[in-house]
Parts: sequence; structure tokens; C-alpha cells
Amino acid sequence: MSVRATTAPGMPAHAERGTRARSAGPAHLLEKTGRGGRVPFAVVVGGGLLAVALAVTLSLLVGTQSVSPSDVVGALTGGVVSDEVRGIVDSRLDRTLIGLVVGAAVGICGVVLQGLTRNPLAEPGILGINSGAALAVVVGIKVFAISSVAGYVWFALAGAVVTAVVVQLLALLAPLRSRPVTMALAGAAVMATSTSLVGAILVSDQGALDVFRFWQVGSVAGRDASIVLDVAPFLVIGFALSFASGPLLNTVALGDDLARGLGQRVLLHRSLAAAGAILLAAAATALAGPIAFVGLVVPHVVRAVVGPDHRRILLGSLFAGPVLVVVADTLGRVVAAPSEVQAGIICAVVGSPFLVGLVRRMNVA
Repeated sequence: MSVRATTAPGMPAHAERGTRARSAGPAHLLEKTGRGGRVPFAVVVGGGLLAVALAVTLSLLVGTQSVSPSDVVGALTGGVVSDEVRGIVDSRLDRTLIGLVVGAAVGICGVVLQGLTRNPLAEPGILGINSGAALAVVVGIKVFAISSVAGYVWFALAGAVVTAVVVQLLALLAPLRSRPVTMALAGAAVMATSTSLVGAILVSDQGALDVFRFWQVGSVAGRDASIVLDVAPFLVIGFALSFASGPLLNTVALGDDLARGLGQRVLLHRSLAAAGAILLAAAATALAGPIAFVGLVVPHVVRAVVGPDHRRILLGSLFAGPVLVVVADTLGRVVAAPSEVQAGIICAVVGSPFLVGLVRRMNVA
């Protein structure tokens, strides 16, 4: 005998849908709507670790000066190698480690921002978060004479938070249907304003320009890996909040009303997820400067491989982001040898056509 769910007389239709949603659960709803992940977690982790290992190997071996695999192994294990080789390998190891951290932070940040806003164009650069952080860092250099990552991170964090709040408030002024586009436009406006203010400050202060120039280009070169310890608390909290937001992002993708029907405290959880994304964006910007487009490209590529389940997208982006940044840095060493092209420029070259294609696809849809 089958039992059919019935609706009590006078029960509103949305209440009935909420009751069914609670009994079904988000995983079941994702499966029924074709939004479930297609790739097992073990495959995502295994493939991601392999891709990261290949990118790290390539980064240690490739550069303006050739180093043999045996020399790399000798330098890493304390073997007998020349001081020149040891210096090259140590430098590449530092920039590789920083690239891994920055790529993971920006990739995860992009996933959370796109999920929260339901805007496929959302990422720290396009929403103006990077430029807001850069403006705050310039103010710190100009007014407080900061010159270390430990100093950058506090100003970058403040700038990222203020920018994110301003963009969100501007988006809330628009009708619900047009908020995703309004948010992107607000981010572009904030980015243009911040960039103009940065230029005005730097023109009037040559010393600030010299300090800022090294940080602003978006590069993992010339930095000691120990600087990661300066932003470690922000990274740990940011990653924890972002990964905990996976179930929320899945239910929010189906609508806020349904998320509430599934028992989610939407406002609280949204705030925590946004805080995690902002912390990651600020930490990454403090470490390597404003590296754009990574947070845009990575979530879409990973989503195409693993499906729209945000838990898998977050996990996949944890590996795909580092791979993109490390490979971009490696490519930048050889495309204009003996000079180098910064990783931020390579990522922009890759990301700009991707953005154009994404916008065209949205217009067609």
C-alpha cells in the first residue's frame, strides 16, 4: 500500500513545497533537478593532487635558467649542488608555495562569491574587491609608511571589507531580478573609482609609487614563502568558513525561499560565507597583489568537470586555482626570456577572452 502526502485544508502552496523540501533534503533536490555532482569526491581529490604535483614539478624545473631534475632533488634534499643552483631552486620553491596558497584562496573565493550572488561574473577583481584592497594598501603606504606583508594584510582586509559592503548595498537598491547585473556594474564603478584614487595618490608621491609598484603587478616572484605565516590566521578562518558554506550554496542556488524551507538560517550563513570569501581575497591580495580572473575562470572550469554541486566545486577549485596560478607563473618565466612576465598578467591574458565568451553565452541564453 502506498502512502501519498496530502496537504491540510487551507495550507498555502509554498508551505506544502517547504514541507516536501524538508523531507527530500538538498541532495535529493539537486539530483532531481540535475544539479548533483557527476564526479566522486575521491576522483576529484586524486585528479587534483596529480595536477598540482605536475604543476609544482614544472615550476621547479622550468625557468630562464635550466636546472636538471637531479639538481632540483639535490637542492631540496640537502645534496651536493652549487650555490647558484641551490639559490635558483629555493627561489622557485618560494614562489611555487606562494602560488599554491594564492591560487587556492582566490579560486575558493570565486566559488563562494558566484554562489552567494548567483552571478556567473562574480569574482574579487570584477566586484572591485581587489581594487578596494589596493586603494587601502596605497593609503597605508602613503600615510603610515608600511612596507611589509604583515602591514599590507590589515589594510587589504579593511579595503576588501569596505568595498564588498559598498557593492552589496548598491546592488540592494536594484530590483531583485536585475541584482546580479547591478552588482557587476557596481563593482566596475567602485573599481574605476578606486583605481583613479590610487593613481592620484601615487602621482603625488614617488616613494609610495616605488613601493606600490612591486606589490601591485600581481606576482608571486621575489617573495619569501615565510610571509604566508603572516596571513595564516586569515587563510585558516577563510577556508573553514568557505568550505562550510557548501550546503548553503547548493540550497541558495535553488532559491532563498527553498533554503529557508530546508531549515537554513540564510542571512547568518550568507554573512559567514561572505566573510570567508573576503578574508581569502584580502589574504591573497596581501601576498601577491591583485591577481584577477582566477576567481572567475576556475569555478566555471571546475563546474564543467564535476557538476554544479558546490561541495565538489569548492574541492575541485582548491586544486585548480593553485594549478592555474603556478602554471601562469611558470609560463611567465619563458614567454619573454630572459625577462619575466608576472603571473597576474598571464592570468589576465587567459581570463579576458574567457570573460568575453561567458558574457556572450549569457546574452545568447
